[in-house]
Amino acid sequence: MADNAVFTKVSEVLAAHLSMDISEITLDATFEQLGLDSLDTVEIVMELEDFFNVTIETNENVTKVSDFVDIIEKQKK
Repeated sequence: MADNAVFTKVSEVLAAHLSMDISEITLDATFEQLGLDSLDTVEIVMELEDFFNVTIETNENVTKVSDFVDIIEKQKK
């Protein structure tokens, strides 16, 4: 189960970068659905890494908001 605080922060960062309403961002939303390009992804990853003090490795398996949340939660434990 996703940590609400982590999901909330990830959603805030995504919403700010994409000029979207935070309510449009769900755990199941894919980066493609949100309109994230590779530059957006790099900037978002860097911001999340700094905020949570984690390392986020992006690859072809990291395609959804829930993937970011899962990666962060695993490293925070």
